[in-house]
Amino acid sequence: MGEKHVETHLSLVVPAYNEEARIGDSLKRILMFLKAQSYAWELILVDDGSTDQTLSAAAAAVSNADVDAVLLRNEINSGKGRSVRRGVLAARGANIFFTDADLSTPIEEIERCLPLLATADVVIGSRALPGSNITVHQPAHREAMGRLFNKFVQLAAAPGIKDSQCGFKGFTAKAAREIFKRQRLDGFGFDVELLYIAGKLGYGIVEAPITWHNSAATRVSPLRDGPGMLSDIFRVRMNDLKGLYE
Repeated sequence: MGEKHVETHLSLVVPAYNEEARIGDSLKRILMFLKAQSYAWELILVDDGSTDQTLSAAAAAVSNADVDAVLLRNEINSGKGRSVRRGVLAARGANIFFTDADLSTPIEEIERCLPLLATADVVIGSRALPGSNITVHQPAHREAMGRLFNKFVQLAAAPGIKDSQCGFKGFTAKAAREIFKRQRLDGFGFDVELLYIAGKLGYGIVEAPITWHNSAATRVSPLRDGPGMLSDIFRVRMNDLKGLYE
C-alpha cells in the first residue's frame, strides 16, 4: 500500500543576498515556528548570487535542523524581484508567502495572515493600519519618504493600498502562479508590480496589520534606490500598455 500523499499547505520563500552573518539565526527561528505547525510546509531559500557564505550558512542551518529545504542560487546578483519570482514559481504549497531574511516582520505573523487566504487571494503585511505594531521605527526621513512613495503608488498603480513595500506577502497558489508568471521587474519596485497585476486580474487583496521592526542593516537606500523605485511605477504602467500583463 503506497504512502498517503500529504498536500503542502504552506510554502515559505526567503530571498537572501550576502546574509551570511544572520541567515543561520533567521532560519533557526523560521524552522522552530514551522516545525510547531500541524500542517505540511516547505521552505525555499533563494540566494541571489551572494559573494559571501550565505548559501553555506543556510545549508548548515537546515541540515542541523534535520528538515528538507529547497536551496536555490542565482549565478549572479539579479535582484530581489527575480529571486522571489524564482522561489514562488518553484513552490508546491496551496499557500505561498515570502518574507525578508532579516525577519523585520516576525515569522509568527503567518498565524495572523495565513487564515485570511481562505477568503482573499493576496494578503500583504501592512505597517500603516490601526493595529500595526512598529517596535523599532525607521529614521524619520525614511518614514517620510516611504509615505510619499506610497502616495505615488496609490495614484498610479495600487489605489487603496496603504503599504505596498512591506516584505511580507502571501498568495493562494493559483493567484501566485498567474501573478508571478507575468512579473517583469527584478528590483525593489517588484512589490508594486505584483499588486498592480493582482488588481488587473481581479484578485482580492487584503492588508493585515503586523508587528514590524526596522533593521539597521536594510539593503534599501532611499537615495540610491528611491529614483529607480519611482521609475518602476511608470514602467509598470508602460508594461501594461504594451500588453505584457495579458
